[in-house]
Amino acid sequence: MRSFSIVLGFLLAAAGAPARAQDVGSLDPRPLPPLADPDSPTTPAKELFGRARKAAPMEPDSIGFYSKGCLAGAESLPVDGATWRVMRLSRNRNWGNPALIAFLERLAETVPKVSHWPGLLVGDISQPRGGPMLTGHASHQIGLDADIWLTPMPRRELTREERELMPATMIVRPDRLDVDPNSWTPDHLAVLRAAAKAPETQRIFVNAAIKKALCRDAGPDRDWLSKIRPMYGHDYHFHIRIYCPRGEDRCDGQDPVPPGDGCDQLAWWFRPAVLHPKPTPHAKPRPPLTMAALPTECRTVLKAK
Repeated sequence: MRSFSIVLGFLLAAAGAPARAQDVGSLDPRPLPPLADPDSPTTPAKELFGRARKAAPMEPDSIGFYSKGCLAGAESLPVDGATWRVMRLSRNRNWGNPALIAFLERLAETVPKVSHWPGLLVGDISQPRGGPMLTGHASHQIGLDADIWLTPMPRRELTREERELMPATMIVRPDRLDVDPNSWTPDHLAVLRAAAKAPETQRIFVNAAIKKALCRDAGPDRDWLSKIRPMYGHDYHFHIRIYCPRGEDRCDGQDPVPPGDGCDQLAWWFRPAVLHPKPTPHAKPRPPLTMAALPTECRTVLKAK
């Protein structure tokens, strides 16, 4: 049931949310205005967590589920590494559980060894204290999710303008039925395979057309394909999720991926009604999460000084 609810949540979010990696950032980010009544039980949790600028000074702890929780003791991924660059700095979403940050650094170091990519372009991870975001993701709340662009890191420093305005690479063909042969390369397969083979990886979300290409091109080594899960909105980036860190008992893990490579279960994603869903007239948006919907420990995380 948990796996089904996650898929449903992504579908509902995708219906009204833009794609993420290609959305430009801001060269002049402004602080959000103070809330009139931050302690009101009806205040959306995203308004509270979206205003937290620094990590909670606590022991690292991913609290709750990937789409309903918060993060204590977050660590920021440095904006530049030898094999990675952080994009869209104005969002202040390069925070994660230290276990995820260390994993991303290791994965980035692996990428030039398995592909021709010099490194990774890293998009959204989490907010300084996790929690729901003002825009975009339903998950990324406990510091164990990260978006990786399907664009190789350039072999040079990036300017602030490039980090905020540089477009991500569209990988999916305009008809949505397969990858674009002008964009898809063996290096994409190599990077995704390396990410999926990492023992820390719980699952990876990609557009169904990318999963189709991976199934076609993977060859006889296919065990890692089970971690690659088709999902809307992942045609410019892939979303990597790691397991709850050992010893963090307040982290609510996701169900294991089903057995098999999943390549025989892609037909549903290419039905016309799924590729081009019709808007539902008079559909009411889902109400935003309030603090009451999150684990009680998240109040402590939010108020920690």
